[in-house]
Amino acid sequence: MATRPSPSSRRPGRPGRTRPAARGTARARSQVAEQPRARYTNRMLILLVVFAVLLVSYASSMRAYLDQRRHISDLQAQIASSQKEIGALEKEKKRWKDSAYVEAQARLRFGWVLPGETAYQVLDRNGQPLTRRDRLTDPSTIDPQPPEAWWGRAATSLDAADHPEKYAEPDPGTKLTPQDK
Repeated sequence: MATRPSPSSRRPGRPGRTRPAARGTARARSQVAEQPRARYTNRMLILLVVFAVLLVSYASSMRAYLDQRRHISDLQAQIASSQKEIGALEKEKKRWKDSAYVEAQARLRFGWVLPGETAYQVLDRNGQPLTRRDRLTDPSTIDPQPPEAWWGRAATSLDAADHPEKYAEPDPGTKLTPQDK
């Protein structure tokens, strides 16, 4: 009867039940250890394919998510501007319910006047009425021309009398009429 070795009697690093061919010699074991391992295994290749598929699906999902967030923020900005516009239009509607505002707008837009009032219309240099786009010039922005003093005009008149204008002499070959003399 053969006895089995006890677990404590086994050598470390050597399994208890090994096949005789697998035990081999030290030389056989060194040849097996020296063989280079395959760089890419099937398991690694499958893992890389799964990782690539996940990466592509997450990237497209992320792009769709970011596009939706941008669209939502644009819509929120549009809603905010619409609400501001609605508020302004509601204020305008309230103003039109006031009879004084309606009267002021009728005067401004249509040129209406009440009985007993005198209406004036400003005309431009050509006699055409000014439109709403035309603007009158502020008199304070125009440099006023100071009037010329009377003694300056008198001195100019004396200089002109003292030095009369010279006329060109006519050609000697032309005949003068009695009116030209």
